[in-house]
Amino acid sequence: MTIGTNEFIIAIIIALLLAGTLAYLFWKQRQEIKKGEKKEQAADGPSGLSTRQLQLQAYERLILLADRIALPNLISRVNTPGLSGREIQSLLTHSIRQEFEHNITQQIYVSAEAWDAVRNFKEQNLLIINQVASFMPEEATGMDLNKHLLDLLMQSPKASLQNVVSEALAYEAKKLM
Repeated sequence: MTIGTNEFIIAIIIALLLAGTLAYLFWKQRQEIKKGEKKEQAADGPSGLSTRQLQLQAYERLILLADRIALPNLISRVNTPGLSGREIQSLLTHSIRQEFEHNITQQIYVSAEAWDAVRNFKEQNLLIINQVASFMPEEATGMDLNKHLLDLLMQSPKASLQNVVSEALAYEAKKLM
């Protein structure tokens, strides 16, 4: 049994709305930067250098986090044959939450916008997984769920915010250099 057309379209619309909101936030942030509104820079000297290094490391870790919780990468990493759809759903959502919690302290080193982007990406992926799983029959296998998730991403590449988030994080990190 496949996901109903209306439910599938609703899931895509929700994902695209999230993507549009995030894109708007990044556009707004770049406009502010162009107008000259800069955040306070770390003081020059040894403490400023170490703060800048910590900030760069935080951006690196968050880019890695975005890559690790991207659905195609996550699916290939946690794929366990023989599990039911609900078990895979639980495994995927648990992995995303665990990865996010492992990096939660990085928010003190990055801008609020960057952290919001990462948090929104996490929430979007959880929403997609849970929505697709909710339309699956009880007897669906984990392979069925994985296939539907990957099909959704292939049919609507803009449904994933990974590239937008990674590019925004890289952009902010480059400003520190």
